[in-house]
Amino acid sequence: MALDRRTGGMMQQVEDARPGGSLAALGLRLSEWFERWFPDAFTLALIAVAVVFAASLAAGATIVQAAQWFGAGFWDLTNFTLQVAMIIVTGYAVATAPPVFRVISRLAAVPKTPRGAMGFVALFSTLSSMISWSFSLIFSALLAREVARRMPQADYRALGAAAYVGAGSVWALGLSSSAALIMASAGSLPASIKAISGVIPLQQTIGLWQSLLAAAILIVVSVVIAYYSAPDARDARSIDDMGVETTEVVKAMPRPSRPGEWMEHSPALTLLVAGMATAYLVARVSRDGWTILLDLNHFVLIFFIAGMLLHWRPRSFMQAISSSASSTGGVLVQYPMYAGMVKMMTESGLATGMAHFFVKVSTAHTLPVLVGAYSAVLGLFIPSAGGKWLIEAPYVLQSAKDLGVHSGWVVQTYNASEALANLVHPFWMLPLLGILGLKARDIVGYSMLQFVVHVPLVLLLVWLLNFTLL
Repeated sequence: MALDRRTGGMMQQVEDARPGGSLAALGLRLSEWFERWFPDAFTLALIAVAVVFAASLAAGATIVQAAQWFGAGFWDLTNFTLQVAMIIVTGYAVATAPPVFRVISRLAAVPKTPRGAMGFVALFSTLSSMISWSFSLIFSALLAREVARRMPQADYRALGAAAYVGAGSVWALGLSSSAALIMASAGSLPASIKAISGVIPLQQTIGLWQSLLAAAILIVVSVVIAYYSAPDARDARSIDDMGVETTEVVKAMPRPSRPGEWMEHSPALTLLVAGMATAYLVARVSRDGWTILLDLNHFVLIFFIAGMLLHWRPRSFMQAISSSASSTGGVLVQYPMYAGMVKMMTESGLATGMAHFFVKVSTAHTLPVLVGAYSAVLGLFIPSAGGKWLIEAPYVLQSAKDLGVHSGWVVQTYNASEALANLVHPFWMLPLLGILGLKARDIVGYSMLQFVVHVPLVLLLVWLLNFTLL
Protein backbone atom coordinates (compact mmCIF):
# COMPACT_ATOMS: atom_id res chain seq x y z
CA MET A 1 0.00 0.00 0.00
CA ALA A 2 2.84 2.36 0.85
CA LEU A 3 4.41 1.67 -2.51
CA ASP A 4 1.09 2.35 -4.23
CA ARG A 5 0.73 5.67 -2.41
CA ARG A 6 4.27 6.71 -3.31
CA THR A 7 3.72 5.71 -6.95
CA GLY A 8 0.42 7.55 -7.06
CA GLY A 9 2.02 10.62 -5.57
CA MET A 10 4.83 10.58 -8.11
CA MET A 11 2.34 10.19 -10.96
CA GLN A 12 0.30 13.10 -9.61
CA GLN A 13 3.42 15.28 -9.48
CA VAL A 14 4.20 14.41 -13.09
CA GLU A 15 0.61 15.14 -14.05
CA ASP A 16 0.67 18.47 -12.25
CA ALA A 17 3.94 19.39 -13.97
CA ARG A 18 2.47 18.97 -17.42
CA PRO A 19 1.38 22.18 -19.13
CA GLY A 20 -2.41 22.32 -18.84
CA GLY A 21 -4.25 21.90 -22.10
CA SER A 22 -1.10 21.30 -24.13
CA LEU A 23 -1.14 18.90 -27.06
CA ALA A 24 1.51 16.77 -25.38
CA ALA A 25 -0.57 16.38 -22.23
CA LEU A 26 -3.73 15.71 -24.23
CA GLY A 27 -1.91 13.18 -26.37
CA LEU A 28 -0.68 11.35 -23.28
CA ARG A 29 -4.14 11.29 -21.72
CA LEU A 30 -5.73 9.98 -24.90
CA SER A 31 -2.98 7.39 -25.31
CA GLU A 32 -3.37 6.20 -21.73
CA TRP A 33 -7.15 6.00 -22.09
CA PHE A 34 -7.06 4.06 -25.35
CA GLU A 35 -4.36 1.70 -24.10
CA ARG A 36 -6.65 0.85 -21.21
CA TRP A 37 -10.02 0.71 -22.93
CA PHE A 38 -9.45 0.14 -26.67
CA PRO A 39 -9.80 -3.55 -27.61
CA ASP A 40 -7.42 -5.52 -29.77
CA ALA A 41 -7.91 -4.93 -33.52
CA PHE A 42 -9.40 -8.39 -34.11
CA THR A 43 -11.80 -7.97 -31.19
CA LEU A 44 -12.80 -4.58 -32.59
CA ALA A 45 -13.53 -6.23 -35.95
CA LEU A 46 -15.76 -8.76 -34.20
CA ILE A 47 -17.58 -5.93 -32.38
CA ALA A 48 -18.08 -4.06 -35.66
CA VAL A 49 -19.53 -7.18 -37.29
CA ALA A 50 -21.93 -7.58 -34.36
CA VAL A 51 -23.05 -3.93 -34.61
CA VAL A 52 -23.67 -4.15 -38.37
CA PHE A 53 -25.46 -7.48 -37.87
CA ALA A 54 -27.81 -5.85 -35.35
CA ALA A 55 -28.32 -2.83 -37.63
CA SER A 56 -29.18 -5.15 -40.53
CA LEU A 57 -31.83 -6.82 -38.40
CA ALA A 58 -33.20 -3.40 -37.42
CA ALA A 59 -33.37 -2.52 -41.12
CA GLY A 60 -35.70 -5.48 -41.74
CA ALA A 61 -33.38 -8.39 -42.51
CA THR A 62 -33.90 -11.76 -40.88
CA ILE A 63 -31.21 -13.48 -38.84
CA VAL A 64 -30.75 -16.06 -41.59
CA GLN A 65 -30.46 -13.37 -44.30
CA ALA A 66 -27.85 -11.38 -42.38
CA ALA A 67 -25.86 -14.50 -41.64
CA GLN A 68 -26.01 -15.52 -45.30
CA TRP A 69 -24.80 -12.09 -46.41
CA PHE A 70 -21.91 -12.25 -43.99
CA GLY A 71 -20.89 -15.69 -45.21
CA ALA A 72 -21.27 -14.74 -48.87
CA GLY A 73 -19.19 -11.60 -48.44
CA PHE A 74 -16.46 -13.24 -46.35
CA TRP A 75 -14.34 -13.86 -49.44
CA ASP A 76 -15.16 -10.65 -51.34
CA LEU A 77 -11.87 -9.03 -50.33
CA THR A 78 -9.73 -12.07 -51.06
CA ASN A 79 -7.90 -10.40 -53.95
CA PHE A 80 -7.40 -7.21 -51.98
CA THR A 81 -6.24 -9.16 -48.91
CA LEU A 82 -3.59 -10.93 -50.95
CA GLN A 83 -2.58 -7.65 -52.61
CA VAL A 84 -2.05 -5.96 -49.23
CA ALA A 85 -0.16 -8.97 -47.88
CA MET A 86 2.08 -8.91 -50.96
CA ILE A 87 2.59 -5.17 -50.57
CA ILE A 88 3.77 -5.75 -47.00
CA VAL A 89 6.26 -8.50 -47.80
CA THR A 90 7.59 -7.06 -51.07
CA GLY A 91 7.65 -3.51 -49.71
CA TYR A 92 9.55 -4.73 -46.68
CA ALA A 93 11.98 -6.54 -48.96
CA VAL A 94 12.60 -3.32 -50.92
CA ALA A 95 12.98 -1.18 -47.81
CA THR A 96 15.39 -3.59 -46.13
CA ALA A 97 17.59 -4.09 -49.18
CA PRO A 98 21.02 -2.67 -48.22
CA PRO A 99 20.97 0.28 -50.70
CA VAL A 100 17.47 1.42 -49.67
CA PHE A 101 17.93 0.81 -45.97
CA ARG A 102 21.05 2.98 -46.04
CA VAL A 103 18.83 5.82 -47.28
CA ILE A 104 16.28 5.13 -44.52
CA SER A 105 19.08 5.10 -41.95
CA ARG A 106 20.37 8.44 -43.19
CA LEU A 107 16.87 9.89 -43.03
CA ALA A 108 16.44 8.52 -39.49
CA ALA A 109 19.57 10.43 -38.46
CA VAL A 110 18.14 13.79 -39.58
CA PRO A 111 15.98 14.64 -36.52
CA LYS A 112 17.92 15.52 -33.38
CA THR A 113 15.10 15.91 -30.85
CA PRO A 114 11.97 13.85 -30.03
CA ARG A 115 9.70 16.63 -31.26
CA GLY A 116 11.73 17.02 -34.42
CA ALA A 117 11.48 13.26 -34.92
CA MET A 118 7.67 13.32 -34.69
CA GLY A 119 7.37 16.18 -37.15
CA PHE A 120 9.90 14.65 -39.54
CA VAL A 121 8.22 11.23 -39.61
CA ALA A 122 4.79 12.85 -40.04
CA LEU A 123 6.10 14.96 -42.94
CA PHE A 124 7.58 11.89 -44.63
CA SER A 125 4.35 9.95 -44.06
CA THR A 126 2.08 12.62 -45.53
CA LEU A 127 4.26 13.47 -48.53
CA SER A 128 4.90 9.81 -49.42
CA SER A 129 1.19 8.98 -49.05
CA MET A 130 0.45 11.50 -51.80
CA ILE A 131 2.45 9.19 -54.07
CA SER A 132 1.13 5.88 -52.74
CA TRP A 133 -0.61 4.84 -49.55
CA SER A 134 1.06 1.42 -49.65
CA PHE A 135 4.54 2.89 -50.12
CA SER A 136 3.87 5.30 -47.26
CA LEU A 137 2.69 2.64 -44.81
CA ILE A 138 5.72 0.39 -45.29
CA PHE A 139 8.49 2.99 -45.56
CA SER A 140 7.10 5.29 -42.87
CA ALA A 141 6.85 2.35 -40.47
CA LEU A 142 10.47 1.38 -41.08
CA LEU A 143 11.59 5.00 -40.78
CA ALA A 144 9.75 5.37 -37.45
CA ARG A 145 11.25 2.12 -36.19
CA GLU A 146 14.77 3.20 -37.15
CA VAL A 147 14.29 6.64 -35.58
CA ALA A 148 13.07 4.99 -32.38
CA ARG A 149 16.08 2.66 -32.36
CA ARG A 150 18.43 5.64 -32.64
CA MET A 151 16.51 7.94 -30.28
CA PRO A 152 15.37 6.07 -27.14
CA GLN A 153 14.01 9.27 -25.58
CA ALA A 154 11.34 9.48 -28.32
CA ASP A 155 7.91 8.01 -27.62
CA TYR A 156 7.46 4.97 -29.86
CA ARG A 157 3.65 5.20 -29.75
CA ALA A 158 3.66 8.79 -30.98
CA LEU A 159 6.21 7.89 -33.67
CA GLY A 160 3.93 5.09 -34.85
CA ALA A 161 0.99 7.49 -35.08
CA ALA A 162 3.15 10.00 -36.97
CA ALA A 163 4.13 7.27 -39.43
CA TYR A 164 0.46 6.46 -39.96
CA VAL A 165 -0.94 9.98 -40.31
CA GLY A 166 -0.52 10.09 -44.10
CA ALA A 167 -2.87 7.13 -44.52
CA GLY A 168 -5.44 8.90 -42.38
CA SER A 169 -5.27 12.40 -43.78
CA VAL A 170 -4.18 13.05 -47.36
CA TRP A 171 -3.46 9.80 -49.21
CA ALA A 172 -6.82 9.82 -51.02
CA LEU A 173 -6.07 13.30 -52.40
CA GLY A 174 -2.95 11.92 -54.10
CA LEU A 175 -1.95 9.69 -56.98
CA SER A 176 -3.26 6.44 -55.49
CA SER A 177 -6.79 7.75 -54.90
CA SER A 178 -9.08 4.81 -55.67
CA ALA A 179 -12.15 6.94 -56.42
CA ALA A 180 -10.29 9.37 -58.69
CA LEU A 181 -8.61 6.53 -60.61
CA ILE A 182 -11.93 4.71 -61.05
CA MET A 183 -13.61 7.85 -62.39
CA ALA A 184 -10.72 8.56 -64.78
CA SER A 185 -10.67 5.07 -66.30
CA ALA A 186 -13.41 4.28 -68.81
CA GLY A 187 -12.62 0.58 -68.52
CA SER A 188 -13.16 0.35 -64.75
CA LEU A 189 -16.12 2.74 -64.55
CA PRO A 190 -19.49 0.95 -64.17
CA ALA A 191 -22.02 1.85 -66.87
CA SER A 192 -24.53 3.12 -64.29
CA ILE A 193 -22.04 5.69 -63.01
CA LYS A 194 -20.71 6.59 -66.46
CA ALA A 195 -24.25 7.46 -67.53
CA ILE A 196 -24.48 10.05 -64.75
CA SER A 197 -21.14 11.84 -64.84
CA GLY A 198 -19.13 10.35 -67.68
CA VAL A 199 -15.39 9.90 -67.30
CA ILE A 200 -13.84 12.51 -64.99
CA PRO A 201 -10.14 13.04 -65.84
CA LEU A 202 -7.57 13.30 -63.09
CA GLN A 203 -7.07 16.99 -63.89
CA GLN A 204 -10.62 17.54 -62.61
CA THR A 205 -10.10 15.62 -59.37
CA ILE A 206 -6.63 15.31 -57.85
CA GLY A 207 -5.34 17.97 -60.27
CA LEU A 208 -7.71 20.72 -59.08
CA TRP A 209 -5.91 23.59 -57.36
CA GLN A 210 -8.56 23.40 -54.65
CA SER A 211 -7.61 19.78 -53.99
CA LEU A 212 -3.90 20.58 -53.91
CA LEU A 213 -4.50 23.49 -51.52
CA ALA A 214 -6.58 21.31 -49.19
CA ALA A 215 -3.85 18.66 -49.21
CA ALA A 216 -1.16 21.24 -48.42
CA ILE A 217 -3.15 22.62 -45.47
CA LEU A 218 -3.82 19.13 -44.10
CA ILE A 219 -0.15 18.19 -44.39
CA VAL A 220 0.96 21.29 -42.47
CA VAL A 221 -1.66 20.71 -39.75
CA SER A 222 -0.73 17.01 -39.44
CA VAL A 223 2.95 17.82 -39.00
CA VAL A 224 2.26 20.59 -36.47
CA ILE A 225 0.04 18.29 -34.37
CA ALA A 226 2.64 15.52 -34.45
CA TYR A 227 5.39 17.97 -33.48
CA TYR A 228 3.61 19.58 -30.53
CA SER A 229 2.01 16.39 -29.23
CA ALA A 230 5.38 14.71 -28.64
CA PRO A 231 5.60 13.85 -24.93
CA ASP A 232 8.55 14.87 -22.78
CA ALA A 233 11.33 12.32 -22.24
CA ARG A 234 10.08 11.66 -18.71
CA ASP A 235 6.68 10.56 -20.07
CA ALA A 236 7.86 8.85 -23.24
CA ARG A 237 7.82 5.09 -23.76
CA SER A 238 10.71 3.98 -25.92
CA ILE A 239 10.79 1.10 -28.37
CA ASP A 240 12.42 -1.00 -25.63
CA ASP A 241 9.72 0.00 -23.14
CA MET A 242 7.12 -1.29 -25.61
CA GLY A 243 8.86 -4.66 -25.74
CA VAL A 244 9.77 -4.45 -29.44
CA GLU A 245 13.02 -6.03 -30.60
CA THR A 246 15.60 -3.57 -31.89
CA THR A 247 17.83 -5.99 -33.77
CA GLU A 248 19.41 -4.93 -37.05
CA VAL A 249 17.00 -5.21 -39.96
CA VAL A 250 19.65 -5.96 -42.60
CA LYS A 251 21.39 -9.24 -41.87
CA ALA A 252 24.66 -10.54 -43.32
CA MET A 253 24.33 -13.38 -45.80
CA PRO A 254 26.47 -16.51 -45.33
CA ARG A 255 28.51 -17.76 -48.27
CA PRO A 256 27.26 -20.85 -50.11
CA SER A 257 28.68 -24.02 -48.60
CA ARG A 258 27.12 -26.64 -50.88
CA PRO A 259 26.70 -26.92 -54.67
CA GLY A 260 22.91 -26.79 -54.28
CA GLU A 261 23.17 -23.32 -52.77
CA TRP A 262 25.06 -21.77 -55.68
CA MET A 263 21.94 -20.77 -57.61
CA GLU A 264 20.49 -19.23 -54.44
CA HIS A 265 23.42 -16.81 -54.44
CA SER A 266 23.55 -16.20 -58.19
CA PRO A 267 21.84 -13.16 -59.77
CA ALA A 268 21.21 -15.02 -63.06
CA LEU A 269 17.64 -16.13 -62.27
CA THR A 270 16.91 -12.80 -60.61
CA LEU A 271 17.80 -10.95 -63.80
CA LEU A 272 15.75 -13.33 -65.95
CA VAL A 273 12.53 -13.08 -63.94
CA ALA A 274 12.88 -9.35 -63.24
CA GLY A 275 13.51 -8.74 -66.95
CA MET A 276 10.38 -10.64 -67.96
CA ALA A 277 8.21 -8.76 -65.46
CA THR A 278 9.69 -5.42 -66.51
CA ALA A 279 8.98 -6.15 -70.18
CA TYR A 280 5.36 -6.84 -69.28
CA LEU A 281 5.02 -3.53 -67.43
CA VAL A 282 6.66 -1.57 -70.25
CA ALA A 283 4.19 -3.07 -72.71
CA ARG A 284 1.22 -2.19 -70.49
CA VAL A 285 2.41 1.40 -70.00
CA SER A 286 2.95 1.90 -73.74
CA ARG A 287 -0.56 0.64 -74.37
CA ASP A 288 -2.58 2.08 -71.45
CA GLY A 289 -0.50 4.99 -70.09
CA TRP A 290 1.54 5.47 -66.91
CA THR A 291 -1.49 5.51 -64.59
CA ILE A 292 -1.75 1.75 -65.06
CA LEU A 293 1.22 1.48 -62.71
CA LEU A 294 -0.98 2.73 -59.84
CA ASP A 295 -3.13 -0.39 -60.11
CA LEU A 296 -2.41 -2.49 -57.01
CA ASN A 297 -1.46 -5.59 -59.02
CA HIS A 298 1.11 -3.63 -60.98
CA PHE A 299 2.31 -1.80 -57.87
CA VAL A 300 2.97 -5.14 -56.17
CA LEU A 301 4.81 -6.34 -59.27
CA ILE A 302 7.00 -3.21 -59.20
CA PHE A 303 7.89 -3.90 -55.56
CA PHE A 304 8.59 -7.52 -56.46
CA ILE A 305 10.93 -6.54 -59.28
CA ALA A 306 12.66 -3.85 -57.23
CA GLY A 307 13.07 -6.17 -54.25
CA MET A 308 14.67 -8.91 -56.30
CA LEU A 309 17.05 -6.56 -58.06
CA LEU A 310 18.03 -4.67 -54.91
CA HIS A 311 18.74 -7.87 -52.99
CA TRP A 312 20.43 -9.26 -56.13
CA ARG A 313 20.58 -12.81 -54.80
CA PRO A 314 17.44 -15.00 -54.43
CA ARG A 315 18.54 -16.16 -50.98
CA SER A 316 18.76 -12.60 -49.68
CA PHE A 317 15.38 -11.68 -51.17
CA MET A 318 13.64 -14.68 -49.60
CA GLN A 319 15.26 -13.99 -46.25
CA ALA A 320 13.67 -10.53 -46.29
CA ILE A 321 10.30 -11.98 -47.34
CA SER A 322 10.42 -14.50 -44.49
CA SER A 323 11.27 -11.78 -41.98
CA SER A 324 8.17 -9.80 -42.95
CA ALA A 325 5.68 -12.67 -43.26
CA SER A 326 4.56 -12.43 -39.62
CA SER A 327 3.46 -8.83 -40.26
CA THR A 328 0.66 -10.06 -42.54
CA GLY A 329 -1.19 -12.07 -39.88
CA GLY A 330 -3.66 -9.34 -38.94
CA VAL A 331 -4.44 -8.60 -42.58
CA LEU A 332 -5.09 -12.23 -43.49
CA VAL A 333 -7.45 -12.85 -40.57
CA GLN A 334 -9.29 -9.55 -40.22
CA TYR A 335 -9.92 -8.38 -43.77
CA PRO A 336 -12.41 -11.21 -44.47
CA MET A 337 -14.36 -10.08 -41.40
CA TYR A 338 -14.71 -6.60 -42.85
CA ALA A 339 -15.68 -8.06 -46.23
CA GLY A 340 -18.59 -9.89 -44.62
CA MET A 341 -19.58 -6.70 -42.82
CA VAL A 342 -19.56 -4.72 -46.08
CA LYS A 343 -21.86 -7.30 -47.66
CA MET A 344 -24.34 -6.93 -44.80
CA MET A 345 -24.22 -3.13 -45.11
CA THR A 346 -24.94 -3.15 -48.83
CA GLU A 347 -27.43 -6.01 -49.06
CA SER A 348 -29.53 -4.77 -46.13
CA GLY A 349 -29.82 -1.33 -47.69
CA LEU A 350 -28.11 0.43 -44.79
CA ALA A 351 -25.48 2.06 -46.99
CA THR A 352 -27.90 3.27 -49.66
CA GLY A 353 -30.39 4.42 -47.03
CA MET A 354 -27.76 6.62 -45.41
CA ALA A 355 -26.73 7.99 -48.80
CA HIS A 356 -30.31 8.84 -49.77
CA PHE A 357 -30.88 10.65 -46.48
CA PHE A 358 -27.79 12.85 -46.74
CA VAL A 359 -28.35 13.63 -50.40
CA LYS A 360 -32.04 14.39 -49.95
CA VAL A 361 -31.41 17.24 -47.51
CA SER A 362 -28.57 18.81 -49.52
CA THR A 363 -28.28 22.04 -51.47
CA ALA A 364 -25.56 23.19 -53.85
CA HIS A 365 -23.81 24.86 -50.90
CA THR A 366 -24.23 22.08 -48.33
CA LEU A 367 -23.74 18.99 -50.51
CA PRO A 368 -19.94 18.79 -50.01
CA VAL A 369 -20.28 19.07 -46.22
CA LEU A 370 -23.02 16.45 -46.02
CA VAL A 371 -21.19 14.12 -48.40
CA GLY A 372 -18.10 14.56 -46.26
CA ALA A 373 -19.94 13.80 -43.01
CA TYR A 374 -21.66 10.77 -44.49
CA SER A 375 -18.46 9.39 -46.03
CA ALA A 376 -16.56 9.76 -42.77
CA VAL A 377 -19.28 7.93 -40.82
CA LEU A 378 -19.67 5.13 -43.35
CA GLY A 379 -15.89 4.75 -43.46
CA LEU A 380 -16.04 3.40 -39.92
CA PHE A 381 -18.04 0.43 -41.20
CA ILE A 382 -16.86 0.03 -44.81
CA PRO A 383 -13.09 0.68 -44.76
CA SER A 384 -12.53 0.24 -48.49
CA ALA A 385 -12.02 3.44 -50.46
CA GLY A 386 -12.73 2.11 -53.95
CA GLY A 387 -15.49 -0.29 -52.97
CA LYS A 388 -17.27 2.29 -50.84
CA TRP A 389 -17.13 4.86 -53.61
CA LEU A 390 -19.01 2.50 -55.92
CA ILE A 391 -21.77 2.36 -53.31
CA GLU A 392 -21.98 6.14 -52.92
CA ALA A 393 -21.21 7.36 -56.43
CA PRO A 394 -24.64 6.86 -58.10
CA TYR A 395 -26.47 8.94 -55.49
CA VAL A 396 -23.76 11.50 -54.82
CA LEU A 397 -22.93 12.21 -58.46
CA GLN A 398 -26.60 12.40 -59.43
CA SER A 399 -27.20 14.96 -56.69
CA ALA A 400 -24.13 16.93 -57.80
CA LYS A 401 -25.47 16.94 -61.35
CA ASP A 402 -28.96 18.04 -60.26
CA LEU A 403 -27.64 20.78 -57.96
CA GLY A 404 -24.93 22.05 -60.30
CA VAL A 405 -22.00 21.07 -58.06
CA HIS A 406 -18.63 20.34 -59.68
CA SER A 407 -18.53 16.53 -60.04
CA GLY A 408 -14.75 16.36 -59.70
CA TRP A 409 -14.91 18.32 -56.44
CA VAL A 410 -17.53 15.90 -55.13
CA VAL A 411 -15.09 13.07 -55.80
CA GLN A 412 -12.36 14.94 -53.90
CA THR A 413 -14.76 15.78 -51.09
CA TYR A 414 -15.38 12.07 -50.77
CA ASN A 415 -11.63 11.41 -50.85
CA ALA A 416 -10.76 13.99 -48.20
CA SER A 417 -13.49 12.89 -45.79
CA GLU A 418 -13.39 9.14 -46.43
CA ALA A 419 -9.79 9.05 -45.23
CA LEU A 420 -10.75 10.52 -41.83
CA ALA A 421 -12.07 7.22 -40.47
CA ASN A 422 -8.68 5.65 -41.18
CA LEU A 423 -7.17 7.68 -38.33
CA VAL A 424 -9.09 5.65 -35.75
CA HIS A 425 -9.93 2.46 -37.68
CA PRO A 426 -7.53 -0.50 -37.42
CA PHE A 427 -8.24 -1.71 -40.99
CA TRP A 428 -5.49 0.35 -42.63
CA MET A 429 -3.27 0.33 -39.54
CA LEU A 430 -2.62 -3.40 -39.74
CA PRO A 431 0.29 -3.40 -42.24
CA LEU A 432 2.06 -0.63 -40.33
CA LEU A 433 1.37 -2.20 -36.94
CA GLY A 434 2.82 -5.49 -38.10
CA ILE A 435 6.13 -3.84 -38.97
CA LEU A 436 6.20 -1.67 -35.84
CA GLY A 437 5.36 -4.60 -33.58
CA LEU A 438 2.59 -2.59 -31.89
CA LYS A 439 -1.15 -2.96 -31.34
CA ALA A 440 -3.82 -0.54 -32.55
CA ARG A 441 -4.46 0.63 -28.99
CA ASP A 442 -0.84 1.76 -28.75
CA ILE A 443 -1.09 4.45 -31.44
CA VAL A 444 -4.80 5.25 -31.71
CA GLY A 445 -4.64 7.78 -28.86
CA TYR A 446 -2.31 10.01 -30.86
CA SER A 447 -4.26 9.27 -34.04
CA MET A 448 -7.43 10.40 -32.26
CA LEU A 449 -5.70 13.71 -31.55
CA GLN A 450 -5.27 14.13 -35.30
CA PHE A 451 -8.85 12.98 -35.90
CA VAL A 452 -10.54 15.57 -33.68
CA VAL A 453 -8.70 18.35 -35.51
CA HIS A 454 -9.02 16.97 -39.03
CA VAL A 455 -12.77 16.31 -39.01
CA PRO A 456 -13.93 19.94 -38.61
CA LEU A 457 -11.02 21.20 -40.73
CA VAL A 458 -11.83 18.92 -43.67
CA LEU A 459 -15.54 19.77 -43.55
CA LEU A 460 -14.68 23.49 -43.46
CA LEU A 461 -12.29 23.18 -46.41
CA VAL A 462 -14.66 21.23 -48.66
CA TRP A 463 -17.41 23.74 -47.90
CA LEU A 464 -15.35 26.89 -48.47
CA LEU A 465 -13.51 25.69 -51.56
CA ASN A 466 -16.77 24.54 -53.13
CA PHE A 467 -17.74 28.21 -53.54
CA THR A 468 -14.81 28.68 -55.96
CA LEU A 469 -16.30 26.05 -58.28
CA LEU A 470 -19.98 27.06 -58.35
